Amino acid sequence: MSDLSPILQLPLLMPSQAQKHVTHNEALVRLDVLVQLVVEGFDAPAPPSIPAEGEVHVVGAGAGGDWTGQDGAVAAFTGGGWLFLPPCDGWLAIERGTGALRVFQGGAWAAPALGNLPMLGINASADTSNRLTVAADATLLTHSGSDHRLKVNKAGTSNTAVLLFQSDWSGRAEMGLAGEDAWSIKVSADGSVWQTALRVDPASAHITGEAVQAAPDDITPGRLMRADFGYGPGNLIGSVSQSGGLPTGAVIEAGAGYVRWADGTQICTGSFAETGLSLSTASAGGFAGTGIQVDFGTAFTVPPVVSLDLPGSAPALAKGADVTASGMAPVLWSAQSGTVDLSGRYLAVGRWF
Repeated sequence: MSDLSPILQLPLLMPSQAQKHVTHNEALVRLDVLVQLVVEGFDAPAPPSIPAEGEVHVVGAGAGGDWTGQDGAVAAFTGGGWLFLPPCDGWLAIERGTGALRVFQGGAWAAPALGNLPMLGINASADTSNRLTVAADATLLTHSGSDHRLKVNKAGTSNTAVLLFQSDWSGRAEMGLAGEDAWSIKVSADGSVWQTALRVDPASAHITGEAVQAAPDDITPGRLMRADFGYGPGNLIGSVSQSGGLPTGAVIEAGAGYVRWADGTQICTGSFAETGLSLSTASAGGFAGTGIQVDFGTAFTVPPVVSLDLPGSAPALAKGADVTASGMAPVLWSAQSGTVDLSGRYLAVGRWF
């Protein structure tokens, strides 16, 4: 039977042994060193000149003096001399002052490997689904010199890479690549039914979703207006057009002698002049004459309503006008036959569709 324990090499009491207290005390000294092992330093090259009782070191490689030949051993100063304890795989030691932890493995003391951990919980319990779990009031990710980028990667197009926001562990919003390569923001009132508020097409960079107008006639309250469905400085004035009664072009179109509105209204204005208009046709107890044909700036769909102003046609009076969709001819009346000089202005209001 060995007189030392197999792991810590503690001296064992033997049958009929004299001075058992010596063996017992030696075992206690070893336990005093090894239990909750704290050392002054690792890899010390030489023993201190005046060690304190209970001072413990890990002997460095090639150390000299009283430590010669004790590379890697735990050296404890006790009873006025050095006690050397050869370490075993798995021993842990903490360095006083720094709190550095080292593990003895494979004949050397080294810091424990913290890379490639299968999971990590910080103030919380990690699991196979949430391999990194942090319970804290805040989490800080900062730069190491200049920039900082947080990356969320997925395996393929049909997979998901998102940030999920929860309330009492029930999903309320998420943003990212949800089952496709288009970036989106989704929201839910109950964690079960989700709506895509915004979706950005990766090819065109155009935005769609429940928060955006779906069609030109979509006036759902709270939705964002699409540039091609709304009006601003860039498309308020231009060529008007329509499809099914809905505007597909600008709001106002202005040309030579006409203005068109997106609602279908068209207004044409202009002036005319003619000399020697004959008033020779008997009409209403007097004589009438029809002036020259005046073309509108652009045609109407049906004959418009025309107003005439003839300040330079006295003594004749305006009786009306012969109006078509493309123009009009003023009709003058006078109590006496003869000729007059005709000049005036017109205002025609009608429809372009």
